[in-house]
Amino acid sequence: MSDRIEKSIELNAPPARVWKALTDHREFGTWFRVSLEGPFAPGQVARGRVTYPGYEHLLWEAVVQKMETERLFSFTWHPYSVEPGTNYSQEVPTLVEFSLEAIATGTRLKVVESGFDKLPAHRRDTAFLRNGEGWAIQMQNIAHHLGQHA
Repeated sequence: MSDRIEKSIELNAPPARVWKALTDHREFGTWFRVSLEGPFAPGQVARGRVTYPGYEHLLWEAVVQKMETERLFSFTWHPYSVEPGTNYSQEVPTLVEFSLEAIATGTRLKVVESGFDKLPAHRRDTAFLRNGEGWAIQMQNIAHHLGQHA
C-alpha cells in the first residue's frame, strides 16, 4: 500500500480561474459539496457542513497550510472521518496539496494526499481506498464546475 494518493486533471481554464475555484470558500463549497463558514486563510481552521447527499450529518474541518497564489493550496485534515461520535483529534492528519501548472490548453491541477501511514492501522486501508475514490470524483467535480466534461 502507498502512503499517498495522487490525481491530476488538465483543465481548459487559466490558472487564475482554477485558483479561484479552489480557494474561494463559496466556489470550493459548491464543487466539493461543503458549506463553509468563512474564507480560507493560512494557519486557520476552515469548518463547514458536508452537503453531499447521505453525509449531511458530517462536519468538515481542515487547517489551511499554504496559499501560494495560482501555484499551491494545501490543508491538513482527518481523512474519511465519517463515524458518528468518533473523536479523530488524536490522529495525525493527512496533508492535501493542490498544485497548479500552466499548460498550453489551460491548467494542470494535481492533488496529492499524503500521510496515510500515520493513521491507526484499523482505519488506514479504508481511509486510503475511500479518499482515493473521493479524489477521482472531486477532480471531475471541479472540471464540471468550470464548465467542462472531463
